Amino acid sequence: MAIIMDGRSLAEEIKEKVKEDVEKLKDFGINVGLGLLLVGENPSSLSYYNATLKACKKVGIRAYQFRLPAESSVNEILNVIHEINRDERINGLLVLFPLPRKVNARRVVNEIVPEKDIDGLGAISVGRLAADESTFQIFKEGTYELLHECRFMPSVSSFLPCTPFGVIRLLEHHNIEMKGKHAVVIGKSLAVGKPLSLMLLAKEATVTVCHKNTHDLGHFTRQADIICSATGVRGLIRADMVKEGAVVVDIGINVLENGTIVGDVEFESVKEKASYITPVPGGVGPVTIAMLLENTVRSAQRTEFMKSPLMLE
Repeated sequence: MAIIMDGRSLAEEIKEKVKEDVEKLKDFGINVGLGLLLVGENPSSLSYYNATLKACKKVGIRAYQFRLPAESSVNEILNVIHEINRDERINGLLVLFPLPRKVNARRVVNEIVPEKDIDGLGAISVGRLAADESTFQIFKEGTYELLHECRFMPSVSSFLPCTPFGVIRLLEHHNIEMKGKHAVVIGKSLAVGKPLSLMLLAKEATVTVCHKNTHDLGHFTRQADIICSATGVRGLIRADMVKEGAVVVDIGINVLENGTIVGDVEFESVKEKASYITPVPGGVGPVTIAMLLENTVRSAQRTEFMKSPLMLE
């Protein structure tokens, strides 16, 4: 029977630290601000939007809400992003995905200035991750404190994508060794699959990336010490595809007609074979939001440090 990797407890730990940092900044007269841009009324996006608003209120981060109708043009969306880029009250911007089908998502995300790209999806942030210039952020203990000592480094102004970074933090929280382990990542999206594979490589795992055109997916998953699935395909990972004692991280989200949320993994059967498993909901999701808040407060810290280097002495 698997140990359940409850992301809520880790998320609360991260948010408590964020709240402390927000209070310290307030002592200097600095308020931390997060911009949220929602285009349309996608149910999953709306759920994430509302959960983020609630989390911001809890830690003392001011949320700036920007909601546009689904029929908004690319130029209308870009104008809002340019406005947020110039607004010194806002330290980070989260664009809720998916955007309407007619909108080029990469064009939109690349308009966010790197120092406010707290979701780590812009080309500069992704490039620095691929070049191993920003992966030092995933090495705890003590390494996060380097952020206070190394703000002059360009890579410190980059942020790691919140969901894969949250996966790494969740594995660390449960003392799951990644070095030398065979990790199979299912999904190659720029939001999760690709950056997660890069982070696992940085942690010295042996990584296999599978996707919708992979033949005989079970052949690969049965070899895995760690399975990370992020496809949004309900029931994709079955018990017969998992070896005894594997660690299973379910990053998929599927909202059923009755409002129930399920993941990629057949949870009840797979938990009988796995050593550790994440639930959906309550696994990676809460940690993702906590990482978003942590990135936002770090952006605020860096911005103010650059203005007043003696502030944090």
